[in-house]
This record gives sequence, C-alpha cells and structure tokens, in this order.
Amino acid sequence: MRVNLLERKQLVRRAPRETWEFFGDAHNLEAITPKFLGFRVITPRPIGMAEGALIDYRLRLHGVPVRWRTRIDIWEPDRRFVDQQVRGPYALWHHTHTFEPHAEGTLMRDRVRYRLPLGLAGAVAHMAFVRRDLEQIFDFRRDEVQRRLG
Repeated sequence: MRVNLLERKQLVRRAPRETWEFFGDAHNLEAITPKFLGFRVITPRPIGMAEGALIDYRLRLHGVPVRWRTRIDIWEPDRRFVDQQVRGPYALWHHTHTFEPHAEGTLMRDRVRYRLPLGLAGAVAHMAFVRRDLEQIFDFRRDEVQRRLG
C-alpha cells in the first residue's frame, strides 16, 4: 500500500514564539480549516498539549460524518510537533509541523505522510478526489494563516 506525501512551507511574518502559540492551540484548527468540512474540535478546553495528548475532532468528508482522533507523538516547543491519527479516515496520517526562525519571521513547514484504506479502491479515490481535497484544504489553511498572522 502506497504512502503519499504532502509537503508545504510558508513564511509567517511573526516571531517563532507567536507562530508556535497559534498552532499550539488545537482549537485554532477550526479557524484555518475550510467551512465545507464542518470541522470541530470536540476535546474540551484547555487541551494539555504535550507528548501523548489525545485530541478528538468531528468533520464531514463529502457529506459523510467522521470522527477523528490524533495523538501528539512529539512536542518540542517553538520547534516542532508531530500528530498522528489514532482513529479516523486514513490508514496512516502522520503530520510533522516545524517552525524555523527566519530573518522575516518564521518558516513553517508541514509534512504529511498518509495512506488511504481499501487497497485499490483507496488508490482510485486518491487519484479521483482525495489528493485534490487535501491540496484545497492546505491552500485554504495557507491563506487563513496569512490573513490571521501575516
């Protein structure tokens, strides 16, 4: 089964600490996720962000309600964190977020390794719409981050 890769980078014109604080609050994901997903963090505030933290979400993928749970596997303040799907729509979802000091602010990078379930049917779904959907979601995220932190 093929592992797919989505990589993005973005210059955020804020100090690494400010950028980290925004992304370190899981509830801010609601603000940078397209409305058509109906994305909601259902883990109550405050979420104690640290290695091992579990975060639950609810969303809709093409109208289908989905519950998603991630675990924070790595938590290195101001540098990086890694979340991994524990339960959800993917056979694998491993998302690394890095924050690097830059002369103009913070260079933020996303690296998502993901695999769909269902073998050949999953591969067809990836080609038909999943890859495009993820690109659209991360494009929206880039634009919202720029608007909010730019």
